[in-house]
Amino acid sequence: MSTPRFLSGSLALGLAGCLAWTQAAAQDAPAIDFYASLRTQVEAVRPDRDARLDSYAGVRDAYSRVGIKIDHPLGAELALTGQLELPVDSANFRMRDPYDQGDAQRPHGERIRLAHLGLRSRFGTITWGQQWMPYYNAVAAPVDMFSTYYSGFATYTVFRVAQTLSYSTPEVAGFSLSAGYTGSSGNARSTSRIDARRRQIAATYTFGDTRLAAGIDDRGDAGYGRNRLYGLSLSHQAGKLYLAAKFERFDSGNRQPGSFSSDGNKAINLFGSYAMAKTAVKLMLARVENYGDNIVHVGVDHQLRDDLKFFAEYYREGTTAVLTPRRGGLDDFDADISGGHAIAVGIRYDF
Repeated sequence: MSTPRFLSGSLALGLAGCLAWTQAAAQDAPAIDFYASLRTQVEAVRPDRDARLDSYAGVRDAYSRVGIKIDHPLGAELALTGQLELPVDSANFRMRDPYDQGDAQRPHGERIRLAHLGLRSRFGTITWGQQWMPYYNAVAAPVDMFSTYYSGFATYTVFRVAQTLSYSTPEVAGFSLSAGYTGSSGNARSTSRIDARRRQIAATYTFGDTRLAAGIDDRGDAGYGRNRLYGLSLSHQAGKLYLAAKFERFDSGNRQPGSFSSDGNKAINLFGSYAMAKTAVKLMLARVENYGDNIVHVGVDHQLRDDLKFFAEYYREGTTAVLTPRRGGLDDFDADISGGHAIAVGIRYDF
């Protein structure tokens, strides 16, 4: 899911130009936000089949990053927005994503997490570049609440895609819509490099402390004639208690049993958390067919300071979706490990 070099360079230059312009033009509130987040864990991993992978203990990055945001008013009802965010693999001491570390065709992996420019007005927000996708934001994010490297895998969709054009409406009477379109070269890096276009649409409705969302992730042909993912999510905040559920189903021409995108594959997630002062306890039970299958995820977060968090988690998967060798990533994936569990403790320091 990495951004092509010419596009990354163009967006980076565009952001740099916008930053220089806003510094010269803005004499009141600053429009630039520099940020960084160090997220590192110590883990003990035990695969179910040690004939394929020995148990080990080691250090792994939990999605550290550094970035710049801009949000500059261009008038009473128009603002320029932008973001450039780079991954930092603190365990391997490299500027890359700890999961998408690269392979023979892309030896550097994902070198950019986010690189986008946009305009926000009372009619909505339009954004171009590598960004969080509409379907993920609406459907998958409500159950993606953990802190370790093992967060976010209990879904079939992708988080960020290059060369995406998106639009989101303002919220009206609780309703909002969002949509995204990705050209074939951008989607090729998130759909097994198949030359196909990607289209997403999602709707949300918020009433009180409850949020309902539905979305479609049309992943393009992908060699199967069709490859669509339908999803629903429901979340509710009841004081210190947060509850969420997600359901996804593939509608594809893939009749091969046991594969990631087989027609009819379903994902069901049940998530709950309870906050007590500076401590939050989390639990997710999930069934993601052919991608982890039966999953149990338990976590505790403790906020030591506003900028420093301690976390500890237990993760168990019935078949292999995320477990890899020590400090490994996507290119080290081995489905024959047949699942296993991991225990991780770590820190998150924001600055």
